[in-house]
Amino acid sequence: MPGRVARVRQPADAPYPSEPLTRSVSQSHIAVTLGPLTLRHLFRPLQITATAGTLAVVKLAGYLRVSTNGQAEDGLGLDIQAESIRSWAKSEGHRLVASYDDAGVSGAKELDDRPGLAEALGAIKSGTAKGIVVYRLDRLARDLVLQEQLLAEVRRLGGQVFTTSAGEAGYLDDDPTDPSRKLIRQILGAVAEYERSLIALRLQTGRRHKASRGGYAYGAPGYGQRAVDGELVVDKDEQKVVTEMRKLRRKGLSYRQIAAQLDAAGWKPKRGESWHPHTVNRILQRVSG
Repeated sequence: MPGRVARVRQPADAPYPSEPLTRSVSQSHIAVTLGPLTLRHLFRPLQITATAGTLAVVKLAGYLRVSTNGQAEDGLGLDIQAESIRSWAKSEGHRLVASYDDAGVSGAKELDDRPGLAEALGAIKSGTAKGIVVYRLDRLARDLVLQEQLLAEVRRLGGQVFTTSAGEAGYLDDDPTDPSRKLIRQILGAVAEYERSLIALRLQTGRRHKASRGGYAYGAPGYGQRAVDGELVVDKDEQKVVTEMRKLRRKGLSYRQIAAQLDAAGWKPKRGESWHPHTVNRILQRVSG
């Protein structure tokens, strides 16, 4: 059965060329038709012109998030986000003064369950930073209502949200003369929420199917373990790294210092090239639990 089509009418003098378009979302059967607007024009980055020396340097707090404990322990998602944020800040001429993260936390969680985001907002409130920069808007939230609440809260604190995604950058700030900005941002937020629901459904279905056949069926094994023929077994090489982590922690080293020593020794996480402090923290919490 074909998906329902939502239509949004625009006035004839809308500031974009009139071309019909229907956009399919992911692999679903949902399409969004935006009247005479096209996503080619609606989703293009806004063209901003300025003379040399007029763009102010903004002090920013980076915010990173990955949803699963597996991603948190691998460190891959956090590393990619951190590098993209650093590169974006440098190219835009802004100053990254701090970085906060929530590892293994869903984008639908409220502020009480996301200490990293709470710290980023605290940096704005204290004046340490004037804005938050994320890899993509769905790192801030994967729930439409929560997304709009967080954007409003940052504005209330006198800050601004930035994204490294050029396709999203033009829609984070509301403009009373161009309501399509808010419309497109909310469509993006709704799509992110929908995709989160699809991912959850696929995981549940896959795990039920795997469990019915017997064996381990609950995501990627933690660091120090691996799956063999559907069963979890000890990974002796990774266990040596875990033992070293615990020894360094008992000596009083911080998670960041432990990560640096692991990198210097040539030990690698399951995926990625370097260790993240939050990855070390997650692994030590799991093995101590």
